[in-house]
Amino acid sequence: MVPEFHDRRDAGRRLAAALASFKASHPLVLALPRGGVPVAFEVARALDADLDLLIVRKLAAPGHPEVGIGAVLDGAVARMVLNDAVVKQLRPSPEYVRAEVGRQLEEVARRRRAYLGDTQPIPIGGRTVILVDDGIATGGTVRVALNGIRQADPARLILAVPVAPAETLAALERECDEIVCLSTPDPFFAVGAHYEIFDQTDDEEVIELMRACRARSSAA
Repeated sequence: MVPEFHDRRDAGRRLAAALASFKASHPLVLALPRGGVPVAFEVARALDADLDLLIVRKLAAPGHPEVGIGAVLDGAVARMVLNDAVVKQLRPSPEYVRAEVGRQLEEVARRRRAYLGDTQPIPIGGRTVILVDDGIATGGTVRVALNGIRQADPARLILAVPVAPAETLAALERECDEIVCLSTPDPFFAVGAHYEIFDQTDDEEVIELMRACRARSSAA
C-alpha cells in the first residue's frame, strides 16, 4: 500500500485546496492537538483563517479510568459532553462528576497555557467553524468535539480530515453540516498507515506553529 500523504503538512495543503470555497466566509479553524495542528496550520494559512486549538479531555468513570463517562473541551465557554448511556449504567454521583470535571478542566487550562500562553479562546458563536484532525479511526474524540462545538452555536460546522474510514464518516454525518475528507481507504488499518512520515507531533511544534499563525494574523 502506497501512503496517500507525505506528512501532516502535505495533507494540510491538500485539504486546504478542498476547502477553498470556505475562504470567503473567513472561517475559524479548530485543531485537535497535537497531530491535528500541522494539518490545521496549513488549512488556516491557505484560507486566511483564524486558528485555535480545541483541547478535549475524557471524564473517567469512578474506579474505571479506562472508561469514559463523557468529556470536557475548552473554548470561550468550556463545554461538558456526557455519554448518557454510560452514565445511566455506572451512575456516578453528582459529586464525583463535578470533581472529575474540575480536574479535567484544570488540565485543559494547563495545556492551553503551555501551548498558547495567556491567549484567550476565539469565540465560536456565529462563525463558520472547520474542525481539523490528521485523520479519524473510530471517531470518538471527534464526535465529542463536534457535539461541544455545536453547543456554542456556530453558523456552520464542517469536519475536515485527510483520511478516515467511510463507515466512521457516515456515523458522524449528523454531528455537523458537512464533511470534507480526501481519502476513505478500505481496508483502513490505522491513520498512520496513510502517511509516509507520521512521527509524533510534540509540544514544541504545536507552540511554534500557533505562534507563527498569530504572527501572521498580527501582520495582516
